[in-house]
Amino acid sequence: MPKFLSQAQINEYHDQGFLSPIDLMAEADAIEIRERLEEAERLHPEHINAENRNNAHLVFVFLDDLAFHPTILDIAEDLLGPDISLWGSVLFIKDPGTNHFVSWHQDATYMGMTSNNFFTPWIALSESNRETGCMSMIPGSHKNNIKPHDDTFAEDNILTRGQVVKDVDESTAVDLLLKPGQMSIHHGEIVHGSQPNLSNERRIGYALQSYMSNDIQQHIGKNMWLPVRGKMRDDANTILLNRPATNMDAHAVSQRQLVDQNFGDILYHGASQRRKY
Repeated sequence: MPKFLSQAQINEYHDQGFLSPIDLMAEADAIEIRERLEEAERLHPEHINAENRNNAHLVFVFLDDLAFHPTILDIAEDLLGPDISLWGSVLFIKDPGTNHFVSWHQDATYMGMTSNNFFTPWIALSESNRETGCMSMIPGSHKNNIKPHDDTFAEDNILTRGQVVKDVDESTAVDLLLKPGQMSIHHGEIVHGSQPNLSNERRIGYALQSYMSNDIQQHIGKNMWLPVRGKMRDDANTILLNRPATNMDAHAVSQRQLVDQNFGDILYHGASQRRKY
């Protein structure tokens, strides 16, 4: 039997490519995590900012705790099986009055995996709606494999390459409206994007990108994984990552730097240029 999802939800995920909303925590708990995040931004601006937003779970305990949230791991087991690893994480923060957006794209395009059958939880730490620039999904688009992407490197596009899928039928898009403490999950191949934040509040999302079964391997870059449930990977080419003992402990900071460098080598593999994030 599934641990958290109903069979109907599992079927919906496989058919549509996403599930939303899922209640993860109380709104008050999400607001507390947001406060810790914004304190971390103030105390460690060089380690958590718009150009250093990847893999913060490796250096901040409160974000690591989210990566190991039992509800998320139960969902991962429902969809992927008992032996699971986490590849990385990304903070998607849109400040008010900015033009930052996310173009139509598929996450798996440049991740360099042997399989794209994985999923990403996207956790709302603030209100995520049409005004603040919520995510929108193209239902069922994960069934059509990876589509060609154009690398635009557009200034306000917060994706690494500003990558864009052409010929998206936007009339079919579904907006994912989330309250703080709710999350969505989406498949690695689903086409999705988001618009600028037109509100007076920050839109803060924390993406755990992505949970994968242990049979998936990295074929571009190094295999660096955080074990999260079940048996650990034991193949010779795998580097197993450690959880932070405290916020910003020296080993954790060094480990994150290595992982971020590997991220960059993978995501910009073959690109004509490389940005700072």
